[in-house]
Amino acid sequence: MTLVAGVDSSTQSCKVVIRDAETGALVRSGSAPHPEGTEVHPAAWWDALCQAVAAAGGLGDVAALSIAAQQHGMVCLDADGSVVRPALLWNDTRSARAAEELVGELGAQQWAEAVGTVPVASFTVTKLRWLAEHEPDKAARVAAVCLPHDWLTWRLSDGRDISTLTTDRSDASGTGYWSPATGEYRTDLLDRAFGHKPLLPRVLGPAERAGVLEPTGFAAAGLLNAGSARARLGLAETDPLILGPGAGDNAGAALGLGARPGDVVVSIGTSGTVFAVWQAPTAEPTGTVAGFADATGRFLPLVCTLNAARVLDAGRAVLGVSQGELSRLALSAPAGADGLTLIPYLEGERTPNRPDAAGALHGLRLANSTPAHLARAYVEGMLCGLADGLDALTALGVPVGRVLLIGGGARSEAVRAIAPSILGRPVLVPPPGEYVADGAALQAAWAKFGGEEPPRWEAADTELHEDQPLPWLRERYHGYRDLGAS
Repeated sequence: MTLVAGVDSSTQSCKVVIRDAETGALVRSGSAPHPEGTEVHPAAWWDALCQAVAAAGGLGDVAALSIAAQQHGMVCLDADGSVVRPALLWNDTRSARAAEELVGELGAQQWAEAVGTVPVASFTVTKLRWLAEHEPDKAARVAAVCLPHDWLTWRLSDGRDISTLTTDRSDASGTGYWSPATGEYRTDLLDRAFGHKPLLPRVLGPAERAGVLEPTGFAAAGLLNAGSARARLGLAETDPLILGPGAGDNAGAALGLGARPGDVVVSIGTSGTVFAVWQAPTAEPTGTVAGFADATGRFLPLVCTLNAARVLDAGRAVLGVSQGELSRLALSAPAGADGLTLIPYLEGERTPNRPDAAGALHGLRLANSTPAHLARAYVEGMLCGLADGLDALTALGVPVGRVLLIGGGARSEAVRAIAPSILGRPVLVPPPGEYVADGAALQAAWAKFGGEEPPRWEAADTELHEDQPLPWLRERYHGYRDLGAS
């Protein structure tokens, strides 16, 4: 049996799955936490990867590995490959003003046509502008810029020579200076944002190998010494390990789900994402839809909200209840919570682009001042934000066949039951799983065996949820949402 490993280096943790390359059957898995915060030194990701690999029983019998990770994070390296400053993560909004400046300088339409996206605070290009303006001494030291999955793959394969950095098209498409339509970097936009053109990772094809990790590779990477580093990851002393190209987390999830053209995935994690596999690139000038690439050579138009599962966490904290009790309370209240509406911008918002926004609760009366009504409002408010994302995709002409609901938030019974009425469509819910890591494992198998298309593993069983759409609830939400810019 040939084994492959997939890694999901997310905002909150590192997950590793080890699967049978032929069938996709799960053999073992492990995880480790990441530090909290919106800036993190990449060394913490490496430590978590080693811990998660150890928890998964090591890589000694694994033939290939691929890493999917959170998108957009700005990792800056000097000429020697040392990290210049802690990485700014996708959810760090300090570059909001920089984003506004960049859009004002070039125009939203021109940005959309150039790279398929309009800059917002999440994107790497805006973080580089912020760095140049606020930490010019550090900016001057930057010789290369990469992304979280790029850095981890490089650390495994070399970790010393910045000219060997690689990425993939899905993650490159989230930088703001790579075009999914042309497959080329726009270094003129990088220069506009940063003032100079640091080295950028080579963009690999969907099944192209990032490298083959030989036992001596760890010594070249400066990881203590070859023996101890391989031992830390549980690698055999003589066997090579194929490294896949890696991917952004959403592209990894689409690959892990086996999503095909016409499928829309609604993922409720730290962020909320609504994305579709499509055959053509998109360029939407309002910035609502990011025209990303996927991990197969297709495209992945995507809408992201900053507020998703943490809205449910906030509801549990306010009510002092468990997730299960929040769900029970929400389902005990009527649809629409008798007029109580939550605008869930608890951490600012990316879609719509309101980084300084705050949440708001509207329509509070004596009759709906109950735990059940409040629980319902939290669930409905979060889902209304995601439904706005689905509307944005359909407005571009993206076809919607199946709607797949995944992520930690999808484990809530209330979310699963209420989603069809707010999204306006039947919803398929696969069993809980590590779909980003699974997609990375599938990509590792693809890199191992080659071929025009990724291997086909047996699809997970899905649970169907249906209900009547409630357009009046969405209309009420929109009325409160649009009361003001904040």
